[in-house]
Amino acid sequence: MRLVTYDAGDGGRAGMVVDGRVVDAWAALGEPHRGSLRELIENGRIDDLHARIGDTGAPSHPLSAVRLLPPIPDPEKIICIGLNYAKHAEEGRQDLPTTPIMFGKWRNALVADAATVTLPEASKKVDYEAEVAFVIGRRAHNVAEADALDFVAGYTLFNDLSARDLQFATPQWMAGKVFDGSAPCGPALVTPDEAGGHDGIEIELTLNGEKMQGDTTANFIFSVPRLISYLSGLMTLEPGDIVATGTPDGVGGAREPRVWLGDGDELVVSSPTLGKLTTKIAR
Repeated sequence: MRLVTYDAGDGGRAGMVVDGRVVDAWAALGEPHRGSLRELIENGRIDDLHARIGDTGAPSHPLSAVRLLPPIPDPEKIICIGLNYAKHAEEGRQDLPTTPIMFGKWRNALVADAATVTLPEASKKVDYEAEVAFVIGRRAHNVAEADALDFVAGYTLFNDLSARDLQFATPQWMAGKVFDGSAPCGPALVTPDEAGGHDGIEIELTLNGEKMQGDTTANFIFSVPRLISYLSGLMTLEPGDIVATGTPDGVGGAREPRVWLGDGDELVVSSPTLGKLTTKIAR
């Protein structure tokens, strides 16, 4: 099942994509409540919604007629993992981590598929980072690794846009990670049954049509279950929290010559199971 947050002209709504149409999720459940996709997840209604696929009574719109928002536009937390592919650590001349490297972003960073992101004036060296992200499905605290996948609501595409000159100006990376629009995300939240195994999701990034990155989550240093177990031991994870799992090698800042994003560039992050996330760049 592919879940979205969409705007058909009257504000954001939770929906599910079925045969090229977006179905109002809460209406499909027979409820007048107009809650967010995060609230739907928090209330444990994904399985109920899955059972309503095929019902034709709920309002729907052609996918082409609505504006997609980030799948979870209102998360409590956006947690990002650094250096989770060995080749990416190696291209940056960094030691392989023995513990997950973690940093955060805020809601101002989130933008949807087809968004245009204006680069920050404070940086001249903005880079791309294609990633798979997962969304927490229920409250998680001190979760055992063996049980961790039960806490995943689904997976989505993520682009951790990074201002490298700001990122490496201090030992902490945050300054280069938090500018407005630095977290394109979407187009949909794909439930695990459709996304495929957590260790077999393929991902690719193209810049102006040229392939720059490509890998699979099978090559993670820290798997999705390991990340959930680790993170839930540090803090309580809430339904709707987004965890971006790290980028493969091929980033612009590690190339010779360096590749920095500029006005008019187009980035496409794609996956056979998660879809396609397109971002345009403006200066």
